[in-house]
Amino acid sequence: MNLSEVKVRMAPSPTGFFHVGSARTALYNWLFAKHHKGKFILRVEDTDVKRSSADMIKVILEGLTWLGLTWDEEPSFQSQRIEIYKRYVDRLIEKKLAYYCYCDPEELAKEKQEAYKNKKDWRYDRRCLNLSDAERAEKEKAKIPKAVRFLVPDRPVVYNDIIHGEIKKEGRDIEDFIIMRANGIPTYNLACVVDDFEMGITHVIRAVEHINNTPKQLLLYEALGLPAPKFAHLPLILGTDKSKLSKRHGAVSLIFYREQGFLPEAMVNYLALLGWAPGDDKEIMDKEELISRFTLERINPSNAVFDVNKLLWMNQQYILKMNESELIEHLKPYFIDAGLINEQEFETKKEWIKELCLLMQPRIKVLGDIVDLTVYFFTDDFEYEEDRLHKYTDKRTLELMERFLGKMDEVKNFNAQSLENLLRGFAAENKIKAKELIHPLRIFVTGRSSGAGLFKTLELLGKQRCIKRIQKIIRKYGGN
Repeated sequence: MNLSEVKVRMAPSPTGFFHVGSARTALYNWLFAKHHKGKFILRVEDTDVKRSSADMIKVILEGLTWLGLTWDEEPSFQSQRIEIYKRYVDRLIEKKLAYYCYCDPEELAKEKQEAYKNKKDWRYDRRCLNLSDAERAEKEKAKIPKAVRFLVPDRPVVYNDIIHGEIKKEGRDIEDFIIMRANGIPTYNLACVVDDFEMGITHVIRAVEHINNTPKQLLLYEALGLPAPKFAHLPLILGTDKSKLSKRHGAVSLIFYREQGFLPEAMVNYLALLGWAPGDDKEIMDKEELISRFTLERINPSNAVFDVNKLLWMNQQYILKMNESELIEHLKPYFIDAGLINEQEFETKKEWIKELCLLMQPRIKVLGDIVDLTVYFFTDDFEYEEDRLHKYTDKRTLELMERFLGKMDEVKNFNAQSLENLLRGFAAENKIKAKELIHPLRIFVTGRSSGAGLFKTLELLGKQRCIKRIQKIIRKYGGN
């Protein structure tokens, strides 16, 4: 192991979605590697053949690529390294630091369950370690399936976690754990140790759920005569109600966020702050700044809270920083995928689309918002906020709107400024407040009680469409 070069890894198991917790772990590893000009590698822990999925591997790679967390070597797959693990297991057996276990896993599980039911501790009693040569020969002759257990020494394991400080675990509290199953597949702890050594991993940065595995792995490093990496266990990510993060909090596939229109830059920025802080109140940071400021020592050991609203706010900040060409390019797929406009129309109406995007930019939290925000610009078949609409269908308001409609029809330069001048002048002449026209006008034309600047909205909708919509409401409710 070349300790002069920092080398870290992301080691996902392709048995489920690549969610925000896994993404944060990958990000912290990547930032740490870049900060120290080291390497970030990807290792897929796919030895659980029944649960591992090629589709999930694809999702993991897509998620990392979307975030821009590029790896420095070809990804490795544990399923392709079985023979390597067997050689290390054989070394431990030869040194009498591991032994064969012929016990039926289902029977042991029943024993454990019965003990817990009776509120008793249960630990494997080393019955196979103490077999006589004759008993062992008999089991071999009967071809009873055998796993391999590591012989845990009766002494404490002490190590310094970069985030949590000194951690101590008594050997007597660790049972002789299985390092290779009867089917020849290694367990997590053995494969992890072998791979981290052979791949030159200097720092293991992983979720706190693995903190109980670390003493076992340190014992394996020692038994195999291998140098151990340094460990840093990341705090949990909780929902806003402080319970374990679940789908209702946003613990879904990272690809979901991409499809909704979250920007990878915003997601990286937000995930970086889920447990780590730069030391000041700064929140918006690009990758280069995150790389330059990131240290493991500034990770808070307390659990972090995933707040979708904070993520939305951060995403909005990045959208607000976009120039008009970036904004249009990012929003284009959403217009087209929703069927609001086709590719050819998009190009012929690009100037109008640009003004529409700029008008809506302050209101967009995720790129996908653009569809709902602009649907009434593309079709007359949209829903009205009926309860709000009825508020403005009284006789007086409809009469005012009809008179104002006559003035609007006379406007030659149908733009935001002339429309605003017209409305405020009309309000002054009739001794009413401008809002008595603004509110009904908005909902008559857009179906909404709130939205982007009204006068620019009217300009972009166009004179004929606005008049047609106002007339429709007056005719519908005028006889009431």
